Amino acid sequence: MRILPVNLKRHLTALAPIVLLCGTGVAETAPPELFGRLKSATEAEAPRVVAEIEAIWSRSGSASMDLLLKRGRDAMEEGDFGTAIEHLTALTDHAPQFAEGFHARAEAYFRAELYGPALDDLETTLALNPNHFDAIFGLGVMFQEFGDLRKAAQLYRRVLALHPNHENAREALDRLKRDGIGREL
Repeated sequence: MRILPVNLKRHLTALAPIVLLCGTGVAETAPPELFGRLKSATEAEAPRVVAEIEAIWSRSGSASMDLLLKRGRDAMEEGDFGTAIEHLTALTDHAPQFAEGFHARAEAYFRAELYGPALDDLETTLALNPNHFDAIFGLGVMFQEFGDLRKAAQLYRRVLALHPNHENAREALDRLKRDGIGREL
């Protein structure tokens, strides 16, 4: 387990209640009916609904911004996190209301072990799109990584409330329970 710098831990702790209460009063980027379909989807149907939601989340409304997102994701896939961060920073600079740009850059920062900037971008993603289940999951991973298992479990449950078939959230929550932590959470 890694040690989280004190100032980053304070920021992470302050963010958790906000994330847990998100979902009301802020416009969603995907139509509510898609989230309704996702909640009632079978395990076999869920990937199609998730693909529809993610397709909407990945459209910025600008071909050049979409290209920056693609280039950032491609660089991340190649393990070139520095280049990914550069492309995604250009994207977030030019499209500051595009939540998926911040989410992608948060992933790049996290994979580059730059946890403070990753946390900031997850916070921005969730401010712009409070139902972004993958950003909520990412925040849960960060809480778990740095030892706040109770908050991690709460976030995994929030993911599962939005996307009951989110395999990674289910597995993470099951691991916490299996390790004997679940009763405390």
